[in-house]
Amino acid sequence: MVNDAPFSHAPQLRPYQTQAVDNVIAHFRGSDDPAVVVLPTGSGKSLVIAELARRARGRVLVLAHVRELVEQNHAKYLAYGLEADIFSAGLGRKESGRQVVFGSVQSVVNGLDDFATGEFTLLVIDECHRVTFTREGGSERHAAASGKAGQRTVSTYEKVIARLRQARPNLKVLGLTATPYRLGEGFLYHRHYHGMVKGPEAAFFRDCVFEQPLRVMVRQGYLAEPRRIDGAMAFYDFSRLTPQRNGQFAERDLNGVVRGNRATPQIIHDVIERARDREGVMIFAATVAHAEEVLGLLPSGESALVTGATPGPERERLITTFKARELKYLVNVAVLTTGFDAPHVDVIAILRPTESVGLYQQIVGRGLRLSPGKRDCLILDYAGNPWELYAPEIAQARPDGESEPVQVECPECGFANTFWGKRDGDFVIEHHGRRCQGIVYRGQSHAQSERSNPTGEPDAGAGSGADESKGAASGAIKSQCTFRFRFKVCEQCGGENDIAARACGHCGEHLVDPDDKLRDALKLRHAKVLRVSGMQLEATTNGRGVPRLKVTYHDEDGETLDEWFGLDTPAQQHVFARVFLRQHLRAPGSGWRPGSAEEAAAEAARLRAPDFVIGRKTGRHWRVDEKLFDYVGRYRTADTAGAEG
Repeated sequence: MVNDAPFSHAPQLRPYQTQAVDNVIAHFRGSDDPAVVVLPTGSGKSLVIAELARRARGRVLVLAHVRELVEQNHAKYLAYGLEADIFSAGLGRKESGRQVVFGSVQSVVNGLDDFATGEFTLLVIDECHRVTFTREGGSERHAAASGKAGQRTVSTYEKVIARLRQARPNLKVLGLTATPYRLGEGFLYHRHYHGMVKGPEAAFFRDCVFEQPLRVMVRQGYLAEPRRIDGAMAFYDFSRLTPQRNGQFAERDLNGVVRGNRATPQIIHDVIERARDREGVMIFAATVAHAEEVLGLLPSGESALVTGATPGPERERLITTFKARELKYLVNVAVLTTGFDAPHVDVIAILRPTESVGLYQQIVGRGLRLSPGKRDCLILDYAGNPWELYAPEIAQARPDGESEPVQVECPECGFANTFWGKRDGDFVIEHHGRRCQGIVYRGQSHAQSERSNPTGEPDAGAGSGADESKGAASGAIKSQCTFRFRFKVCEQCGGENDIAARACGHCGEHLVDPDDKLRDALKLRHAKVLRVSGMQLEATTNGRGVPRLKVTYHDEDGETLDEWFGLDTPAQQHVFARVFLRQHLRAPGSGWRPGSAEEAAAEAARLRAPDFVIGRKTGRHWRVDEKLFDYVGRYRTADTAGAEG
């Protein structure tokens, strides 16, 4: 039965919370695909969970990774005047008989026999960015592609889902998070309800069905305004550190910057001065040793330190004391970025580098909750973090410190992609996007597809099992746009593939490894390989006096190879765009087409040079046979010459 009876004393949902609940219900009415809701820290995810649990048909299990979240989510549900069980060893309760159960994932996985019936129709995972699984079969495919097959272990969440699905194969799974992104893995979900592809096809969560932007939350007054102040007089320089393969910085590298750093006393003095009239200060240190040094510089009777090694009871006591405002300063090392709720916090001091904008937003979010008398939150950054608070997360790693999020319109479907890139004013001069992220609705327009979605109010956890990727009313199919900004061409069929692909996605043929191409060319008598150190464009005339664009590639030893293009007619300009600009543009897909050789030469800064050029001799002349871009292999490129100490 659906419990839609009104409660006079029930919490009042904000408009975006109501929309999130409605979107989840609409999604699960037509699909069994796992879904995600993205809500910023402090936006009230617990209330959304409570409302979904209240309106659900069948039984509901809500999982969290820490007992504080289990208790918090449970309390919001009780606010409706309803009862629910708690299954958490840390809270001293292992109950599983009521319709709704709030549990800690570790306790539930250790007591799966209590959840083996087919009564559970909806599983909700709070802070789902901590989940390490992927869609069925996706983990194995990812492991095989990365060479890590056989090393993967099944996560606790996967064990719970597998047991629940044994009894009910069409179990609905919903994740909630403020940051739907994992370092080294990318986005948790594949499609976004605004019509874009964000994560891999193999992602466990198929769709993000609702997202509330942080900027909107602040503008509408639901969160405190952040006031960022960068440390100018004293700060740490983490700019030379390189993240590890998992995307995180090594502790030894962090300690190399902060240990004994003369800036630390000045930084803490600045924090104390700026927080003099403030209520609660959270300090995020780089390492445990760093945190201990910071603690020693703070007022002893007003400060505490929490790390991953802090015993549970002691950690709980310190957090409770801080929330009661008996402590003013709380130092931590990567343990209070999620699941921590202290609304009075009005100063966030960041003394560590944040590896992603998502982590930066999580840290800042600790101070954005509303509290009586709180006007704003000071964000004191002493680590030179480059992130814009309201910037979107981008799946690709940031290529360099000068790159920023830029919008790039797809010339094929018109979708406004967000990639790392560089701008000159409003003009995008470079971006690093590979494939358009837009979703194409084949058989109907995007607007028609949105209108065809069911608008009734079904029950969360009760769905038909229909494939959401097919419009029930019109048979339309949605799929990712096929346009590629950067690509590798298959020699067999001419199809365009991702630059890292090993097999053609069109014909299945093996794509020749660039190292094999270079090695084979070096063996040939009538072939020339240039390690390109420069590219020059010149408006000139050929041997017959006809105007042409001459493109010259230079290598480190003075060797050159030339290409010639006519740009006098629309047909010549089209050929130039297809065979040259498609690969050479620093901002591919920008639509720039020079109308003459002079214009092309004048705008050479728009173009990038290949890493290698392979030339072959035909008669008395050399012609460019192949160009290698985005090269990764055993041979050195010209731009890495100085890096080989």
